Amino acid sequence: MEPARRLCYLQALGIEVYRLRSRASANSTEEQPVESVCLEPQQGDFSQPLPKTDNWDRLQQYVKSCQKCSLAASRTQTVFGTGNPTASWMVIGEAPGADEDRQGEPFVGRAGQLLDEILWAAGHPRETVYIANILKCRPPKNRDPRPEEVTACRPYLLEQIKLVQPELILCVGRIAAQQLLQVDTPIGKLRGSVHAFEAIPGQSIPVIVTYHPAYLLRSPGEKRKVWQDIKLARQQH
Repeated sequence: MEPARRLCYLQALGIEVYRLRSRASANSTEEQPVESVCLEPQQGDFSQPLPKTDNWDRLQQYVKSCQKCSLAASRTQTVFGTGNPTASWMVIGEAPGADEDRQGEPFVGRAGQLLDEILWAAGHPRETVYIANILKCRPPKNRDPRPEEVTACRPYLLEQIKLVQPELILCVGRIAAQQLLQVDTPIGKLRGSVHAFEAIPGQSIPVIVTYHPAYLLRSPGEKRKVWQDIKLARQQH
């Protein structure tokens, strides 16, 4: 990435870059190294396996015609996923919002723009990663996904992970992290550690958890924590 553009995106994340400080000041504000803790891999314990889906077109057709839960009646369209199908980084979000429901693509609007800035700063522009959501349909009024809705969509996400075979998964948001890892741990405690997920038994993928861009729009003071998460992700790949 061009230095000027990278600087722009880092500043958008609230990161001060190349500011000259005195030695005493630098020592007092130096960031501590990010600690990583590898947890036991969470396997893809996804019920209701799909028929053989050895290509993207077939999987997308399954999603497009899905009637497994009540969200099929209220959606404008499904939001399958987008990006590089052989990406080294896979970004997993929560559920489509109103903009995504209209456009059929995850992470659009202001939250999507901020995610783009985060990915640029990480050295992985949007077009180089693969982006998908826990849910493929928008919950009415952007409410939290219900357990039966997540269960219905799990096989689709698992197949996407298997097809991409990413070297790292970045979970953005509490719901995405808790549902992928099958835990109820608060996101503040999931951050700062390297988790593991097995879409295919024996093939562990490191998982990094961070805040959702929509949350950062409401709480811009948390952007520095996201940069810590991104640095941890870059240490893995």
